Amino acid sequence: MKRALISDLHSNLEALDAVFADIRSQGISEVYCLGDLLGYGPNPRECIDIVMQCKVCLLGNHDQGALFDPEGFNSGAERAIFWTRMQLEEGGSAVERQRRWDFLGELPRSHQEDKFLFVHGSARNPLNEYVFPEDIYNRRKLEKIFALIPRYSFQGHTHVPGVFTEQFQFLSPEEINYEFRLGEEKAMINVGSVGQPRDGNPKACYVVLEENVVRFRRVEYPFEKTIAKIYDIPDLDNFLGDRLRDGR
Repeated sequence: MKRALISDLHSNLEALDAVFADIRSQGISEVYCLGDLLGYGPNPRECIDIVMQCKVCLLGNHDQGALFDPEGFNSGAERAIFWTRMQLEEGGSAVERQRRWDFLGELPRSHQEDKFLFVHGSARNPLNEYVFPEDIYNRRKLEKIFALIPRYSFQGHTHVPGVFTEQFQFLSPEEINYEFRLGEEKAMINVGSVGQPRDGNPKACYVVLEENVVRFRRVEYPFEKTIAKIYDIPDLDNFLGDRLRDGR
């Protein structure tokens, strides 16, 4: 069985459309979204409507910020969330607005299927904890997180794709030729970001999980179109568009 795992869409419709086209081209029908549908980007309503078709969708910290109040966000991210909330409160019919709010309000923080755990942040704090590549030097942190993982954890949040092993290694997709085989040891796999990659590659990123093989996919999309939309919205900092060019 093939599953596509996406995360951190951040209201980037162009990237999401390109990724779903790539998913369909492989004959994949099951899509799991690991959160952060919202924030930063210009098309929150459209992205929610697309993600409603996913088999599983989790709550991300930006989604929670739109539902309640953003906590720990920088000023640009906070303004983007307040603008996003306004779009959800005012756009479309009353029925559409309620449907979107109901969908967001019912999103779980984690999902487990046998040996697979799916979260936005980490097994220890599904919503907010970042696990960065440099955390391989923080063994105590990784040991505590690995202790909570049944066998494999799939997550997002950092926007940096790669694999964390129990041997305190971080393997970037390029190092492993974009493919990782799941074995007996535990592993944490960051699926990267669809809508705002931060690993120096502007292409949208997601993962295909087939049996015990994880494949990282990179997909080109017209980011200049997304950037132009961001520039046209005063409440969204231009920086949120500029960073899409460099994948930062």
